[in-house]
Amino acid sequence: MIHLELLSVMGNDFIYQVQTRKIVWLIGLIIASILIIQSFELPYRDRFLSLFTSEKAYSNSSVHLNSKFPSILNSGEKNISKTIFPPENVSDISPSLSTFARENKVSPGPTKSPVIYRLSVGNITEAHSPLPPFVSSSQSFVPRRNSNLNIGNEKRASTKIGPPEENPESPLPAVVSLSEMNDMLARSWKLPDTMISPQWHSDADQELVDARFEIEHSPIVRKHPSLYAPIYRNLSSFVRGYEIMEKKLKIYIYKDGKKPVFHQPRLKGIYSSEGWFMKQLKSSSRFLTNDTNVAHLFYLPFSSQLLVDYVYVRDSHTFRDINEFLENYIRTIKTRYPFWNRTDGGDHFLVACHDWAPIETRQLMSNSTRALCNSDVKEGFRFGRDVSLPETYIHSPQSPMRDIGGPPPSKRKILAFFAGQMHGHVRPILLRHWENKDPDMKIFGWMRKGYTWHMKNSKYCICAKGYEVNSPRVVEAILYGCVPVIVSDNFVPPFFDVLKWESFAVFVPERDIPNLKGIIVSISDERYLVMQKRVEMVRRHFMWHSKPVKYDIFHTILYSVWNNRVLRTK
Repeated sequence: MIHLELLSVMGNDFIYQVQTRKIVWLIGLIIASILIIQSFELPYRDRFLSLFTSEKAYSNSSVHLNSKFPSILNSGEKNISKTIFPPENVSDISPSLSTFARENKVSPGPTKSPVIYRLSVGNITEAHSPLPPFVSSSQSFVPRRNSNLNIGNEKRASTKIGPPEENPESPLPAVVSLSEMNDMLARSWKLPDTMISPQWHSDADQELVDARFEIEHSPIVRKHPSLYAPIYRNLSSFVRGYEIMEKKLKIYIYKDGKKPVFHQPRLKGIYSSEGWFMKQLKSSSRFLTNDTNVAHLFYLPFSSQLLVDYVYVRDSHTFRDINEFLENYIRTIKTRYPFWNRTDGGDHFLVACHDWAPIETRQLMSNSTRALCNSDVKEGFRFGRDVSLPETYIHSPQSPMRDIGGPPPSKRKILAFFAGQMHGHVRPILLRHWENKDPDMKIFGWMRKGYTWHMKNSKYCICAKGYEVNSPRVVEAILYGCVPVIVSDNFVPPFFDVLKWESFAVFVPERDIPNLKGIIVSISDERYLVMQKRVEMVRRHFMWHSKPVKYDIFHTILYSVWNNRVLRTK
């Protein structure tokens, strides 16, 4: 009896254990199924994965680089900072051009503006180009000091500090190639982000619509009595657009603002392009109007150089005073007049040659057209909106284009020439590889005498960037009949929207400085003669005259601003 009761109890325990295991197994199966299903549901996948890590997971779009720029360089002409910084970025450009870097396919982070370029590093594919592809390279930022600076055998006064601390936007590739810039330009005028949508219409709006139609449907011009077709992107569009500009364009100049920052052009020195444009626009009655209803453009008549000279607080290491000054000016414009608000500044433009101009105007005038000497893709130059302004070094306002030209190609015995102070990181590399290394390569530091003579007697003139991408050597080379060799990554050359730069200039990536001579000598003599002829043909677009002359630098700046305004019209 006892034995039977014991067996009964053991049987019940066994049944209970089996049933318990079934329940545990069933619960485990249900939990495992739920977890497996959740792991494949994209909206919850990160939440599921976060159960198994104690660290916070961030997507690429949440990563921010909070790097700080140095306030100012230490004193001393020979001391050059070697600090490396993350590259700056282009903002306010349409996402329809987005591509990922071919080498590092990482999604870029968020920006202050809703749309950006994410560019791939492209090769130069233009005909006759002897150059290898542009590739990524590290970038360094070196601010200028308050000192006397030199270009060739000339001295100039300048002030340079690092830009104010900002939240960096998503990174561009280290180098944007010329062919990629061509693509960016071609697409920019078709993007909704570039277009201007006025809050209400003026009499000028329909004229802009008509002008765009005429330019886009202009008759093909293969030959022109005074213009040489191979140096232009589209000769037909340029000729027709220029004709319409001469007949139709009207500009209103704001009278607000006090001298010296406003209405007082400086006509001498390295930043004088902005002053000469202001002076000649004010005297060009054919383009001016006091009737704002017929104005196609509104000019903001301030000098970026004088803004720095009179508003910036020396050694303050901040742009706060400059930003507040410009903010007060724009607030005055908005309060007194309705014109800015009509297009959010889209039909307004400025001409600024100081190195700081891109940073000074990036936020307050983000929708306006900016003609900038410091036309750097990494510092926010926007294709389809901004204009690349030539940096012209004027020695004598009474004779702005003295002593131009040079011997014919057969008399130029120097292969390549450069002279200048060791500003930035590129020039020391250039001298380290080529100074006193090859008799064909006349590469020097600062040259006290003979700078102009060397340019006039050289076949190729090396235009190596200093602290910023732009250099007056580009224009100097053209004026003296020397083929420019531009060694400045991410530099948008002057009048990029008008001229076909690869037809008369050579572009060498900074990383290829060790192979500089090899690149130059790979260009055949026949090709050099073609390029040198085109340099002489393009010269007219880079010349200031005491009074404006058709197709000169004043009219070409005006055309580029006008062309952007027309093509931004819906």
